[in-house]
Amino acid sequence: MTSIRPERIAQEIQAAVADLLIRGDIKDPRVGFITLTGVKVSPDLSVAQVFYSMIGTDQQKADTKAGLEAAKGFVRRAVTKRVKLRVSPEVFFTFDGSLEEGDKIERLLKEVRNKEGW
Repeated sequence: MTSIRPERIAQEIQAAVADLLIRGDIKDPRVGFITLTGVKVSPDLSVAQVFYSMIGTDQQKADTKAGLEAAKGFVRRAVTKRVKLRVSPEVFFTFDGSLEEGDKIERLLKEVRNKEGW
């Protein structure tokens, strides 16, 4: 029997991190405009992997990753307080390139449609 608790906690963590970003609580100037695409939590709730996406140059992406890494401790404390967890999950930020890939595919399809006339 699988528990739905990690999924529910993942949703709460995603909402808490999104709130931190929206309110500007993460003050690092390297963290630009990002979109949270999901959170995956380990079954024992000790690890939270936060997936994000952004559009920008490779340098902007590297800067954002560095800014998020620097803010991990703050995010961990804030998430633990907001989600009211007994165990403070270790937070990892992972770039999610799926939105970028989807955009690339969409542009290629549009190009084919224009060339083929359909």
